[in-house]
Amino acid sequence: MMTRRWTPGAVAAAAVMFASAIGFGLDPALAESFGQSVPMQTGLQGAVTEVARDISWFYDFVNIIIIAITLFVLGLMLYVMWRFRESKHPVPSKTTHNTLLEVAWTVLPILILVAIAIPSFKLLMLQYSYPKPDVTIKAIGNAWFWEHEYPGATAEDKTFTVTSNMLTDEEVAEKVKSGIPTPRLLAVDNEILVPVNKVVHMLVTSNDVIHNWTIQSFGSKIDAVPGRLTATWFRAEREGIYYGQCSELCGMNHAFMPIAVRVVKQDTYDQWTTAMKAGDRKKAKEINDRVAMEQAGIKSVAEAGVTR
Repeated sequence: MMTRRWTPGAVAAAAVMFASAIGFGLDPALAESFGQSVPMQTGLQGAVTEVARDISWFYDFVNIIIIAITLFVLGLMLYVMWRFRESKHPVPSKTTHNTLLEVAWTVLPILILVAIAIPSFKLLMLQYSYPKPDVTIKAIGNAWFWEHEYPGATAEDKTFTVTSNMLTDEEVAEKVKSGIPTPRLLAVDNEILVPVNKVVHMLVTSNDVIHNWTIQSFGSKIDAVPGRLTATWFRAEREGIYYGQCSELCGMNHAFMPIAVRVVKQDTYDQWTTAMKAGDRKKAKEINDRVAMEQAGIKSVAEAGVTR
């Protein structure tokens, strides 16, 4: 009977294929989510911008390399322990050099690093090459809430600010009754709106300590530093609500200063900004609630079974 011999390379290749099938072949409902994480999710949140898609690809690409190297080394160690065990080789070999091996373990890591570096540099160029903005928003971190300032496009145009605080458990329960998905510890009292398929520049700073403005589905993550102005950008290609959190340890309530960005149609965005500039925050809130119900698949307040 013929016995098949498994080399370390074959073991590593088989293991990578198995790991890939487990890690990247899950039900899409479990493997990907948009705007927030879901139970049993693996990997990053669903990408809705070009930058986030490239980050997700790079994340998977580097993980495959890491898994392959780890399993190859494990397979090599197991093979060496079996092949050169004392019972089979009571007198150990005194070989100390092998030119081919020494060249290989020098050149191969260099090639691996180059393979990682090329897409890494391309991703960095994409992240920090800012296209012309359609909307500019200034995010200001505070202990422990966010303010988002919409500067006027002209000297006559009014500037307005949206202050966002995390909803309490009671407020979350009330919104859930209306049929609007409202995740605990992520939902805020005042969401910010941006138009779909438009370039948004985020200017980020802080009034006190270092915070971090992060929306994973946008591929946006930037420090908010007191006295300094940092920047990031995104172009969301899918309507919906996208949550983020402060990602820099900033004090006692660091875990309780979420960010909520709702991506809407251009006309809805125009109506909302017009109401905000006019100081009619009640109307702006009604527009926000209406689009939230539409995006949740609710056609009317009556359908949600809510009495106002």
